[in-house]
Amino acid sequence: MGKIVSISNQKGGVGKTTTAINLASNLVDLGKKVLLLDIDPQGNSGSGLGLEVQSLNKTTYEVMIGELSAREAIQKTFVPNLDIIPSNINLSGLEVDFLGIEKKEFKLKDALASIKESYDYILIDCPPSLGVLTINALCASQSVMITLQTEYFALEGLSQLMRIISLVQSQWNPSLALEGVLLTMYDKRTNLANQVADDVRNYFKEKVYETVIPRNIKLSEAPSFGKPINYYDPDGVGAKSYKSLAEEIVGRA
Repeated sequence: MGKIVSISNQKGGVGKTTTAINLASNLVDLGKKVLLLDIDPQGNSGSGLGLEVQSLNKTTYEVMIGELSAREAIQKTFVPNLDIIPSNINLSGLEVDFLGIEKKEFKLKDALASIKESYDYILIDCPPSLGVLTINALCASQSVMITLQTEYFALEGLSQLMRIISLVQSQWNPSLALEGVLLTMYDKRTNLANQVADDVRNYFKEKVYETVIPRNIKLSEAPSFGKPINYYDPDGVGAKSYKSLAEEIVGRA
């Protein structure tokens, strides 16, 4: 049965989508079958894998409102054994669609029940918010990965995210675990990045991955070419970092 992992942080620009795409692709390289599910209305996971997401009508939105099954919305990518359920701007209207709906927190969990045995990992790319979309992702997941940028405001708002995780654990998904904390955009040359890394490791202890993701221009460029980093710049430091992360995650499992 596949492991469902949400990649979350309510702050934008901290590497959630970059991690979702590149971790998924590198898990495939380790022999895993992976589904990437985009639950962010920006749709960047799909565009980062070469899809024209705004023209699609088989997306997470149609799955969430019950027009399609999850299996009907799955699309193949050019990466063998990496499938995706993409999203687009239509998903931004879900809050309104769900007004007055009972058990709306479980819509995604119910939708994934029929396909989770088909994959080793299902990675959910969450939006930079803590609304109904993120709560659905956390209710559907066995664990949550937090991406943290190694800059001054990295820990700002983290307590709010941890409260939401605790709320989900207490009310809807008691088995939800912290998969790990990933340090992103790391520049080892700066005292600030090293201090933030030390603070995070002191707080989260062994839950912080040994692998850190460096600040790297190739990682920023790759989505505009619709490719994961191990296809765009396979010998670069970004590709090596995500390969290391995938190996660490599989090793922990």
